[in-house]
Amino acid sequence: MASQTNKYWVVGVLLSAAMTGCKVPKVTQIQENKQVPQQFAEALAQDTTNSANMKWRDFFSDPNLVALIDTALKNNQELNVTLQELAIAKNDILLRKGALKPSVGLRAGGGVEKVGRYTSQGAGDASTEIAPGKEMPDPLGDLKIGAYASWEIDVWKKLKDSEQAALNRYLATVEGKNFVLSSLIAEVARSYYELLALDNQLTIIKQNIELQDNALEVIKLQKQAARVTELAVQKFQAEVLKTKGMEFETRQQIKETENRINFLLGRFPQEIKRDKSSFVDMVPAKVQTGIPSQLLSNRPDIREAEYELAAAKLDVQIARKEFYPSLEISAALGLQAFKPSYLFKMPESMLYNIIGELAAPLLNKNGLKAEFNTANSKQIQAVYNYEKAILNAYLEVSTQLSNIENLGKSYDFKTKEVEVLNNSVTVSDDLFKSARADYMEVLMTQRDVLDSKLELIETKKQQLNAVVNIYKDLGGGWK
Repeated sequence: MASQTNKYWVVGVLLSAAMTGCKVPKVTQIQENKQVPQQFAEALAQDTTNSANMKWRDFFSDPNLVALIDTALKNNQELNVTLQELAIAKNDILLRKGALKPSVGLRAGGGVEKVGRYTSQGAGDASTEIAPGKEMPDPLGDLKIGAYASWEIDVWKKLKDSEQAALNRYLATVEGKNFVLSSLIAEVARSYYELLALDNQLTIIKQNIELQDNALEVIKLQKQAARVTELAVQKFQAEVLKTKGMEFETRQQIKETENRINFLLGRFPQEIKRDKSSFVDMVPAKVQTGIPSQLLSNRPDIREAEYELAAAKLDVQIARKEFYPSLEISAALGLQAFKPSYLFKMPESMLYNIIGELAAPLLNKNGLKAEFNTANSKQIQAVYNYEKAILNAYLEVSTQLSNIENLGKSYDFKTKEVEVLNNSVTVSDDLFKSARADYMEVLMTQRDVLDSKLELIETKKQQLNAVVNIYKDLGGGWK
């Protein structure tokens, strides 16, 4: 009767310990805000047509640019690094999935043991006969071969949650790869347009050098005729030298831009194939923005943050379930004997066992609490990161819409400015030759023409880049 009472007491202690282990901290609940404005205030038309759904091959019409992007997608080192991160995340899923299944293995081993004669085991072996008249050998050998298995029963779905968290992180890595794709395509396009702009600026600088050289010759003739002083000659000479210096600065910028493109393409320096004459005539593509809510599905960085948030929520649940009791079953089946000749003697050499173990944390749970608190804080961070990604996406599109509109108006005015200044060059030359204007007016007019033409090219580049940026900001390029 006393023995039966002791059994019940032991069971009661175990259940009490298990229940004590089930007291877990609460999860901080923060509901993420997915709300975005119903429309972009800067957009002229409001419908669901969205340029982000266009494939990049259809969005970019320049065949040279398409070829460069193709090469970048094959060779870019950053993209290749991201693809390896994708493989790592995929392997983590297999690791978590494996934890749900029993672990089974084979084990074989041998050894020898000599115990003291005046010990309980030594005395017992000495008085034991393995056969009539045959004592236990001393020292005693031990040979063993068998299979063993262990399995943690996923009572609380902790292991399943861990697998799902790994899957969410894999999907987040996929979206991260898509974001790298989108960013890479946009960076190649922006660098390509910058290169074309520099080519055209170099052409303008060369033309201006020729114009200034001609003006310098006129000034020298005027000096010989005593109509101007040496100061005028020196002023024009300095202007020519300044513009020639700009030529080599621009050549260096072209080289740096070419090398930047080659780096994005994962290759050593070589000339970038391009049509230098088509830049001025390029018309920025018309972009359809759709509605803001489409950003949630089109932007890879938002989708990445969403999957990271889902994984972080599961991490909190996993850390919480660490406080619950765990149930593990282990088993073994094999053969064991002290001599090889007895190893396969059945059933005497057979061994087997099966053990069920219930374990729950009882004291000193600071480690589990720290793990839970860390997971809880990371979940809160993930909420804020998700909301930040949504806000950032909307503001980026809004900024680029405004940028496109203002650059269009600026380009129109700068085009008219260049036309007026081109005419003023001829007028200033004529006035100077007829002694109705001084050399400084000619000099300043030529300088203004050069500056305005360079600014016009810069504005054209900014227009093209603004279209590239909004295509990326809408979530285009990775599909």
